[in-house]
Amino acid sequence: KIIEYGGSSVLGGVWWRWIRLKNLPNPERLLIIATMPGQKQILSFFKPVGASKRLLSTEDAEKAPKRARKGEGSEEPASADEIERKRLLAKLKLRCRATPVLTESFGLGWFAALEAEFSKDYFHELSRFVMEERQRHTVYPAHEDVFAWTRCCDIDKVAVVILGQDPYHNPGQAHGLAFSVPKGVAVPHSLINMYRELEEDVPGFQKPPHGNLTGWAEQGVLLLNACLTVRAHAANSHKDRGWEKLTDVVVGCLNKRRSNLAFLLWGAYAQKKGAIIDRKRHLVLQCAHPSPLSASRGFFGCRHFSKANDYLAQHNRPPINWGQLP
Repeated sequence: KIIEYGGSSVLGGVWWRWIRLKNLPNPERLLIIATMPGQKQILSFFKPVGASKRLLSTEDAEKAPKRARKGEGSEEPASADEIERKRLLAKLKLRCRATPVLTESFGLGWFAALEAEFSKDYFHELSRFVMEERQRHTVYPAHEDVFAWTRCCDIDKVAVVILGQDPYHNPGQAHGLAFSVPKGVAVPHSLINMYRELEEDVPGFQKPPHGNLTGWAEQGVLLLNACLTVRAHAANSHKDRGWEKLTDVVVGCLNKRRSNLAFLLWGAYAQKKGAIIDRKRHLVLQCAHPSPLSASRGFFGCRHFSKANDYLAQHNRPPINWGQLP
């Protein structure tokens, strides 16, 4: 009756048994017992109440099987990549407590590249500002979606970069990818014009019935806004609060760390932000913004989508399937 649950398994010729006891101050305390077949039963190992020998903790429980397996070759040790992933995840969790604008779902590849920024004064101030804004106003996108671009498009898989300016500021639109909206939301005018250009530029492209561009991001298209949050119904309301510094670092990191990327810079704002890009190292394509106010002044007919694919092919990289928007 003192045992809440238990179990056993045979590993390396040793019979490992474990139980969790009831009514202990720490309910996660476990007792781990290794026996050879034919030895005494598990309850015979209990000492009277007040025995000085401590029970093993869950940490001990995790280590015990590892000690038993050491040198036996029954399982491969954790890879260097897995060790690094766990290290970064632990650091990310700590950083989220210090700067809660971050989320634990932040892409770890991007976190490793940008980690130094998150301890700087401007980012602490930015975090406080955004979290206070969320308490007082409706802010888009949702907290968990602000860094969706880091999850959908790993830094080492980026092939094409499309820069935007500000998240959509109407309900249900912004979800962390520039120009993109969730399924079920009306396709914005700028994206309608992008689809129109694709129909003219890319053979076989068929306009999808939605505006969710996650399919592009998963292929290596980084859809990055310069500013990552906005107050509802107030365009540019989070401008010059610190996001631009962070996204400048993102662009600079890609410029130096990667080679043979295609940057699509639409409109004066994106072109100014992309001024640091090394034109000898990357392809930079510039034209008017796809907004209805400017699309007819150079966006239509720019053929940026096919030009980006031609460039990728020249450098032995797979092209983007622009129609892959399930």
